[in-house]
Amino acid sequence: MEDNDPILLSEDEMRMGAAIEEAGKSAAIGEVPVGAVLVLSGRIIARAGNNVRTSCDPSGHAEIRVLRQAARKIGNYRLPDAVVYVTLEPCPMCAAALVHARIARLVFGAVDPKGGGVVSKYGIGGDGLLNHRFSVTGGILQGKCSRLLRDFFQKRR
Repeated sequence: MEDNDPILLSEDEMRMGAAIEEAGKSAAIGEVPVGAVLVLSGRIIARAGNNVRTSCDPSGHAEIRVLRQAARKIGNYRLPDAVVYVTLEPCPMCAAALVHARIARLVFGAVDPKGGGVVSKYGIGGDGLLNHRFSVTGGILQGKCSRLLRDFFQKRR
């Protein structure tokens, strides 16, 4: 492949790119740069970034916000065919919300070794302890997702 050939991105990488855009918007307003998009029937129907500080809402995580938007849009809190793309492995709160919404699949970028609710610390959504399971793909554009977080926290120090 030559240097000027277009790079072909997978569908997961393209969707994660949209989540990264949302994370950038959160960083721009001083929020921890985590972004998410929700895909249904092959289309992004909801997108959001973290908005905890700005909204004074402890549940203002990107994942919760896209679930809320999508549920309102389709008129149902159950999202059984949805795929959620998020730049950071969901925390336990968000992972439980994904279970409750009955999503089909979760795709995340960076792992969260300190508080990850899906693969790092807990197995929410995949361990069979709750009433729903979803498939998980991690590490999509992990370098870009990790860099966003690292750069954000370095600037704050």
